[in-house]
Amino acid sequence: MLDLSKSFTAFNEAKELMPGGVNSPVRSYQNVDSNPPFIASAKGDRIYDIDGNEYIDYVGSWGPMVIGHAHPNVVKALQEAAERGTSYGAPTLLESELAKLVKQAYPSIDLIRMVNSGTEATMSALRVARGYTHRDKIVKFIGCYHGHSDSLLVNAGSGMATFGVPSSPGVTQGTAADTITVPYNDEAAITKVMDEMGDDIAAVIVEPVAGNMGCVPPRQGYLRKLRELTEKHGTVLIFDEVMCGFRASLGGAQAAYGITPDLTCLGKIIGGGLPVAAYGGRKDIMSMVSPSGPVYQAGTLSGNPLAMTAGIETLKVLLAEPEPGKPDASRILTLKTKKLLLGWLKKAEEAGVKIQAHQAGSMFGIFFNDHDVWNYDDSAASDQQAFKVWFQSMLEQGIYLAPSQFETIFMSLAHTDEDIERTIEAAGTAFKKVAESRKK
Repeated sequence: MLDLSKSFTAFNEAKELMPGGVNSPVRSYQNVDSNPPFIASAKGDRIYDIDGNEYIDYVGSWGPMVIGHAHPNVVKALQEAAERGTSYGAPTLLESELAKLVKQAYPSIDLIRMVNSGTEATMSALRVARGYTHRDKIVKFIGCYHGHSDSLLVNAGSGMATFGVPSSPGVTQGTAADTITVPYNDEAAITKVMDEMGDDIAAVIVEPVAGNMGCVPPRQGYLRKLRELTEKHGTVLIFDEVMCGFRASLGGAQAAYGITPDLTCLGKIIGGGLPVAAYGGRKDIMSMVSPSGPVYQAGTLSGNPLAMTAGIETLKVLLAEPEPGKPDASRILTLKTKKLLLGWLKKAEEAGVKIQAHQAGSMFGIFFNDHDVWNYDDSAASDQQAFKVWFQSMLEQGIYLAPSQFETIFMSLAHTDEDIERTIEAAGTAFKKVAESRKK
């Protein structure tokens, strides 16, 4: 039995200090009826809790630790940067260096603005889209998460494609009314909306590979349909690649699927795990952002030297030319992920448990479902109790996964073949526990 006694005590204390004992809801482990381990340190693909337990980590701080925790290049550069000062609130050469690296992987980005979180990036991208088009309405997709700004915390109303209703107290009806919600991967729904209201819609924002209903890729041709519809109506197409950026491929989903959006949002992967995000895209749209244009957005810590430094060192590893005859970093990550998922599928079949496995580069996940998963309703119809049993068994065996079937998990360059084999064997034990639980 996994000893989490110190973590349990720490969590009880934290609940007296913070709402739910956490600073971000999913960390509470409510979805898996457990208490969270409190983390003390991490290195490579390992993470260690305050009880002394060691885990193979497939959360990776929710994606950014793509080259592993505490990578020596990142740590050394951060130590040197910290000695020069942690924040200036003034321009530095580091900002331009990181911008060039991002643009190298994302040719669709002419101009880029660094911010501090994915929420800030998506909120700002929508504001500039509204300013550019002089329109108010936006379209988002059910199950896609774009941060916690008011206009994006919206549920669907009744019908195939509807005006949104607030999904959180504190979000006004008026704000939600400007957000139209549409099922993900449903061409008929988005076509209907754009045919009826396209000339009033400022932006369509989408996770091109959904990562917040589990890992759900787009159907063939779906992203191209979004591009065609938005171009037809002069609507700004925003790819929220906060999760799939540098993950679906080196150039994100837009490179993997060959679709060029107008604006792109990127997240903490470009900061090597430090608080960084960005939005960028076409020059004519991004030139609307202050001080070049009238759309205001600012941030004292945006582009701070520590975050820029960690991002530069991370992207240098990802963008490095491979040795002759060897795959690049993105290909290595994809192959590692494929090996793991094939192993899980085999173990699930041996245990008599039906699962669906999805992969987009180095982001992946499984669903306990007899049918494939293409949208939020499909994901929600999966067996959540089976996931809890599986998750708890994996944690007991030292495999650290996202504590919700609705979250994506991630591979890193630090994961070895031995780690992957161990994870496959652990999954086999966990699938057997799922099968046993269904007999009771």
